[in-house]
Amino acid sequence: MSDDEAGLRRLRQAVLDDEHLVRAVLSGVRRGQEVPWRRVEVRPVALKAGRHLQVVAYDATQAHTSNHAAGAEAAAEVDRLLALPFGNAHVETTTHTHQLRWTKKGRPLVHSSARSAPVEADHEHDRRKQRLLPDDDPLWQELGLADAQGRIKPTRQAKWRQVEEFCRVLDAGVREARASGHLRRPTPEQPLVLVDLGCGNGYLTFAAHRVLTRTHGLPVCVVGVDTKQQSADHNRALAARLGLGEAESHFVVGTILDGVLPPELPDPDVVLALHACDTATDEALARAVGWGAGLVLAAPCCHHDVAAQLRRQPAPGPWAMVTRHGILRERLADTLTDALRAALLRLRGYRVEVMEFVPSEHTPRNSMLRAVRTGRHSPEHVEEYQQMVAAWSVRPRLAELLGEGLE
Repeated sequence: MSDDEAGLRRLRQAVLDDEHLVRAVLSGVRRGQEVPWRRVEVRPVALKAGRHLQVVAYDATQAHTSNHAAGAEAAAEVDRLLALPFGNAHVETTTHTHQLRWTKKGRPLVHSSARSAPVEADHEHDRRKQRLLPDDDPLWQELGLADAQGRIKPTRQAKWRQVEEFCRVLDAGVREARASGHLRRPTPEQPLVLVDLGCGNGYLTFAAHRVLTRTHGLPVCVVGVDTKQQSADHNRALAARLGLGEAESHFVVGTILDGVLPPELPDPDVVLALHACDTATDEALARAVGWGAGLVLAAPCCHHDVAAQLRRQPAPGPWAMVTRHGILRERLADTLTDALRAALLRLRGYRVEVMEFVPSEHTPRNSMLRAVRTGRHSPEHVEEYQQMVAAWSVRPRLAELLGEGLE
């Protein structure tokens, strides 16, 4: 049996181990393929009829749930799902985490790692969604998202959900990057350095620190960069209340491009940017690339730059029927901007996913770029990028910042 076959067999066994499975998630799509669902979640549940495997498949608008009896029925459903051309699979058990990624050459790469501490599987049918941080975690109260009784305030539900879901993507990204060797192993003397560009009042900064230290057990130093002195003062006071020492948190006043990090710190390992507006997202991505960050998560907000360029020139070929309508032109600009950002990151040696990180009912700005630095790219990426910018006659701001000169 080859290593690839052994990895797939190990992954399948983990999904079918209903005593130890916590959850499995299938997402993405292999190159040139199509899948009927954008995401599938699998977990064991205890029903009156006995132990079942619950499958929740998400299309563009809703979730479709089905339950499959443990044994032959569940095995057949898992085999059907694994036969679909999903690009990634993430499987959590009580003792291990397994990550599957399909390469461009069609090879399945499975990375398995033991948890630092075992967890319990929840087989309740009607359970509350598993949270990285409990709803009553004191952090939410310190951030002003929960009341004195530890309940999330109704008026802050959207912000809380954004931060929770962003951290969920961060959690999965760190697990994948560590398992594949693309994120260094931190030590107490050289902790993992995470920079939040445009950190504001530190919602994401402190939540990320909490997740990485408590869930992953990693030594972490967070750095928040924001243009406002008020934000820095607020966040330093909050860090003191949360018990974060000077070695665990720093807050810098400056722009995304020019903010100066503490000189005693190494270049950042993880870079975050939540809703940096317009070309501020490009600036965040450019700094991350310049630092050689192992993991980059950026949720863009507004895409005015490329939209303005599209208004100044005729669209190529039949695309004029789209760009003549303002609302469609703006949506096209959003898509084109993020596609070009992803392409440029690939040219700098990153593996990139463009994904939804929170449902659209919570925020219309719900796309995210997740990039893991591998150091590899292929000539075909250069050609794809050149053809795209030539066809639309646009000059992405990120290309200017990176100095690619590929046009």
